[in-house]
Amino acid sequence: MADSEAPVPLTSFQRSILAELARYPTEDRYLAGGAAMHFAPNTARYSDDLDFFHDSEVRVASAFARDREVLESAGYRVEIEFSLPGFVRTMVRRDADATRIDWAHDSAWRFMPLVRDELGGLLLHPVDLAINKVLALAGRDEPRDFVDIMFAHHQILPLAALCWAGVGKDPGLTPISLLELLKRHGRNRPEDFARLQLAQPFDLVRARTAWLDALTDADRFARERAPAELGCLYFSLDKKRFVLPQGDEPLAKQRIVQHFGAPGGVVPRPADSRVEGPGTF
Repeated sequence: MADSEAPVPLTSFQRSILAELARYPTEDRYLAGGAAMHFAPNTARYSDDLDFFHDSEVRVASAFARDREVLESAGYRVEIEFSLPGFVRTMVRRDADATRIDWAHDSAWRFMPLVRDELGGLLLHPVDLAINKVLALAGRDEPRDFVDIMFAHHQILPLAALCWAGVGKDPGLTPISLLELLKRHGRNRPEDFARLQLAQPFDLVRARTAWLDALTDADRFARERAPAELGCLYFSLDKKRFVLPQGDEPLAKQRIVQHFGAPGGVVPRPADSRVEGPGTF
């Protein structure tokens, strides 16, 4: 567990690894997964691994080789558990401490550019992390994913907005089909959550009630929105953040613009209703 002075829910060992790698900054990798999502000080759980992602399989191999050299030079043992093109799983150890680290390839398509953190280096933007978690939960039933998606629903964006945008990243889905997949999950038992390293107590009864309400709201939202908006996020020009549009009121009247993803991610621009290229506020 992190110590009392830790601003983020990483173990001291994970922080030491990130600090070592931060001495050699690179644009070739970024932190994603649970560790990146739970950089927030009000997070729900600790991550038991670090997930580094890259925009190509070639970069996975080169970045892993460089990072392995850095860590081993600093006294860490990097044990490869298995390696495939575009994916390397390791266990990194020093003395009695250990953590799993993955280097993997993922699509460069995302809604927002990467963000930079002094400790973590480049991180996937919170909204992209949340959307990825929704898509992950649709394909598996892991207790950690349920904890993460409830955190995202309350702290990042409502489930309705995440599902609506998620089909932009996975065009093989519709919001309704994605919701049908999600409805099959979130049925874990209390003992499943007892195995997680939680940063705060997890009220399963309350979470399950909130989950069912979120699914209902997301289903209603998906059936009410115009098909032309499918796969977008909604950016409030007044609040300067992503929001969930309210009711049937036109987006223009709410001062909301649509924001679509692109390779590398893009920053919302108030001049465009569809954001498909690089831009600034």
